[in-house]
Formats: sequence, structure tokens, C-alpha cells
Amino acid sequence: MSSHRLSHCTIIVVEDHDDARTYLGKFLSRLGANVTLAKDGVEGLEAVKNNDPNLVITDLQMPRVDGFELLKAIRALDPDGKGSVPIIAMTAFATRAALARLVHKGFRACLEKPFTAEKLLATILEALER
Repeated sequence: MSSHRLSHCTIIVVEDHDDARTYLGKFLSRLGANVTLAKDGVEGLEAVKNNDPNLVITDLQMPRVDGFELLKAIRALDPDGKGSVPIIAMTAFATRAALARLVHKGFRACLEKPFTAEKLLATILEALER
């Protein structure tokens, strides 16, 4: 993988598990992305407001504000600006049918945990191209 595949991207990662959040941040940074990490939806929404993200990657099940509430809060922002940022959901607790329904709820794509680095990158690139 090229170390600069995401050099044009600002990505916000919202994940309540410290190890997973740290790993995702390091992986995306190595691909050239400007990464902001958030431990829950409250921090994730603030990160969206304080940055100009190209993409948000969020876990669904988190304390305080979960991924669904975060999606709704982001979509409530300026629809021609930050409110339209692509959002990828991550979850370990969904069937294939449930993952497909998440796209209809407004997520650009869904990743079933655990996923490979290659699957993550392919999903990100596809979400950014749409």
C-alpha cells in the first residue's frame, strides 16, 4: 500500500476502545491522512465541527452518544457543508442484512468487525469516490 494514498484526506475516527482507536489512527496516518481521534459521539461531533473532514469513521455502539445519534447530529449540520460528510459505520454486532440497512439510514458504508487493513482502505476509497 502506498504511504500517501490518503494524503488529501482529513478523517475523523470515533471509537470508544482505546486500542482500536489508536490502531486506526496510526494506520490512516501512515497512509498520509490527517487524522483526528474521538472516544465517543460527543467528541466526534466536536471534531466534525472543528475540522473540515472528508470522512468520518464511527463505531456504532458507544457510551454517551452512539454512532446512530452521531450520524443524526452530523446530518443536522449545514447540509451543503459538514452535514454531508461521508460516514462509515463499524460494528461487530450486525447481520449482513442489518449492515445493508445501515446504508439506508445514511451511512456511506459499513464495516463488520473484525476487518482487514485492505478492506478498510477499499471501503474508505469507495466512500470518498461516491
